[in-house]
Amino acid sequence: MSPELWKEFSGEKALQETQRLVDFGPRPSGSSAIEKTRQYISETLAKNGWEAERQEFRETPVSGRGKTVFANIIARFPAVKGQPASRATQRVIIGSHFDTKLMPIRFVGANDAGSSTGALLELSRVLAQSPEFAQQFELVFFDGEEGVEQISRNVESGPDGLVGSRYYAKQVRSRARQFRFAIVWDMIGDKELTITLPSDTPPNLSGGIFKAAEELGFRNKFGFAPGSILDDHEPIARIARIPAMDIIDFNYTSTENQFWHTAADSVDKLSAESLEIVGRVTLKMLISELGVK
Repeated sequence: MSPELWKEFSGEKALQETQRLVDFGPRPSGSSAIEKTRQYISETLAKNGWEAERQEFRETPVSGRGKTVFANIIARFPAVKGQPASRATQRVIIGSHFDTKLMPIRFVGANDAGSSTGALLELSRVLAQSPEFAQQFELVFFDGEEGVEQISRNVESGPDGLVGSRYYAKQVRSRARQFRFAIVWDMIGDKELTITLPSDTPPNLSGGIFKAAEELGFRNKFGFAPGSILDDHEPIARIARIPAMDIIDFNYTSTENQFWHTAADSVDKLSAESLEIVGRVTLKMLISELGVK
């Protein structure tokens, strides 16, 4: 594997993938649009050489609303093309949610969560260029991150929000010892990129990202949020007991930026450069942590 594999990550390609997802329209859990999204994710992963597993389950996210069918997509890279992928080679989980919040407006979620999902698809293309390296990753596309009403602070039992990552964390718990850490991407495409890691991020993970950002000249784009952030990394950390980090631009929710959870969260607010910065910095950190053979 080239030690500069990170240079292969294309912000333009990640933005193109994001546009394809947004073209499906609003993608709330249980909708026909989210099923089309799942099919597209699975087809793109297969095209890039990954084995895609559909992890389907039923939950009642909020009392009185009835059961909803959710389905995460889990991708692993096979050692031999055409043969089933091993479940024992993975060392790092990288995830993004692909659902959009159910709202009374036309909410297409270009940044939340089109950007991170588009970037994760681009990451699958880049990792496939180094098959041995790719086998060390489990890529997870989470359904049901958004709360129907509001994400419950009880990460372990919910019921509202973080539904897909909570289910995944319970299933992966039996394999937890094989994983060194997990990274979740969310809202990473804002033109005015300001990554705000949760303040309780494990120091070795935040230090690794900051070091990679410094080496690539983007340290000014990465910092800490004032506190913790409820996102898909929390179930992985609390339920599966795998150290986890959330790479998120939570400034996108600030009063100065009125795009979050509005009809204005559209592709024109995104930047290929921002996606490329996050993708390359993350890859640089991963290469450093896992080593180059």
